[in-house]
Amino acid sequence: MRRKPDESGCMGQRAITVLATASGGGHWDELMLLRPTLDRYDVRYATTNSQLAQKRGITNADHLPDCNRNQPLKSIYCAIFALWLMLKHRPDVVISTGAAPGFMCLLAARLIGARTLWIDSVANGEEMSMCGKLSRTFAHQCWVQWEELAATTNSRYFGAVL
Repeated sequence: MRRKPDESGCMGQRAITVLATASGGGHWDELMLLRPTLDRYDVRYATTNSQLAQKRGITNADHLPDCNRNQPLKSIYCAIFALWLMLKHRPDVVISTGAAPGFMCLLAARLIGARTLWIDSVANGEEMSMCGKLSRTFAHQCWVQWEELAATTNSRYFGAVL
């Protein structure tokens, strides 16, 4: 188990390890808005576009293969890679803002006993994304960014990240 040093350099209680994952584009932008909150934890990132992490000065990011529902072989590869990431980093919590690669990480996280949180994209104001709908079944928590969706989707609403 990794420990994070406190301000004095002494090893304190074990830090909670978080794997924050998102596809590139808007999903990544939404995840980056959560970064100030995540910085209090021992956080790693995973994204489908490693250049996005570099642009933000994030050096602890893994490249995650991209996939979608129309690419079954790529989806299987992504799922296997996501499981490898979970075994490599052993996070306590996995957070994803989407899309399919993030969902694969949530599934893999459940297999190792990590807590999971899916935050559906603010772009989905009429209905949840397909991965969001699936995440309601598999994630420990599923949040939406539209209050109207919370009541009809059995998800939680805490406001929008944008």
